[in-house]
Amino acid sequence: MDIKGIDPFVAAAVQAAPVFLDTDATIDKVEALAHEAAGNGARLIAFPEVFVPGYPYWNWTMTPPKGSAWFERLALASIEVPGPECDRLAEIARACGAYLVIGVNERAAHSVATLYNTVLTFAPDGSLLAKHRKLVPTWAEKLTWAHGDGSSLKVHRTAIGPLGVLACGENTNTLARFTLLAQGELVHVANYISLPVAPPDYDMVEAIRVRSAAHSFEGKVFTVVACSTVSPEIIDMVAGSDDEARQMLARPNSAFSGIIGPDGRLIGEAIIDVEGIAYAEIDLRRCIQPRQMHDIVGHYNRFDIFDLRVNTAPQQPVDLAPRRDGESLFGADGSTGEAGGER
Repeated sequence: MDIKGIDPFVAAAVQAAPVFLDTDATIDKVEALAHEAAGNGARLIAFPEVFVPGYPYWNWTMTPPKGSAWFERLALASIEVPGPECDRLAEIARACGAYLVIGVNERAAHSVATLYNTVLTFAPDGSLLAKHRKLVPTWAEKLTWAHGDGSSLKVHRTAIGPLGVLACGENTNTLARFTLLAQGELVHVANYISLPVAPPDYDMVEAIRVRSAAHSFEGKVFTVVACSTVSPEIIDMVAGSDDEARQMLARPNSAFSGIIGPDGRLIGEAIIDVEGIAYAEIDLRRCIQPRQMHDIVGHYNRFDIFDLRVNTAPQQPVDLAPRRDGESLFGADGSTGEAGGER
């Protein structure tokens, strides 16, 4: 892998709250924040998990029957990829001349009620470089999102280096992380949501920091962490007059954003709980010397002992491919041509 031609660059990690369940207004906010980051020299701008148009906090504060109406609202506010909202995000990336990584709620093209926790990566020319669907929704998230598949576990060669992404809890999945590292990842974007509804003894800020440092130290890579915040408007909308829910959603020390170096240490200042943008310079040459000690995708591994195989085939609800002889699987009368008309 040759990185000699890649100059140091500025990365930006955005920590903010969406305009909850308002897709157009949230994308307006993305545009303003992205231009602010680009104006400060950022060539990579990372936004939080499912920033468009927000996270289903009601899964944690309501029973499933009560939360079902909220799921409907989220489904209607979710976006299709490709689609007009995706086009707007692409134009923002193009106008900023930066790589834009952002989490969205994606509605499946084949179903009005199948949603994915999806991370989109746009190139500076506005093209959609990658679409990654979260492999496994975490805990209560299973009430909202379907599973992604291995087809999007890819690292992309870009002008700022080999770039990979994972959403929130996926950064706990050792094999998913190794799959990216083994493809030469040097810049990793980890986007999160603020999780004040976690158990009382769960420190979300420390959990994000530990996972990010672990990936950076193990892989000797840079990790750009972008986390959302919970605005007073979100608390009002989701909790209403429920005092217990309001207290849960207002819990502090629940959001962390920042940039971690290949030694596992924070570069610059972290942002905790409040809205803001964290910046840091990324110099990929800093990934070289630490790997002389530990290169887990190279000389510091035993591939004669360990064998990781990843299914990268896209999973589809139906295969409408014609038969090999060019004829339809079904006859003119709608039968399969097999005995009894059944497969």
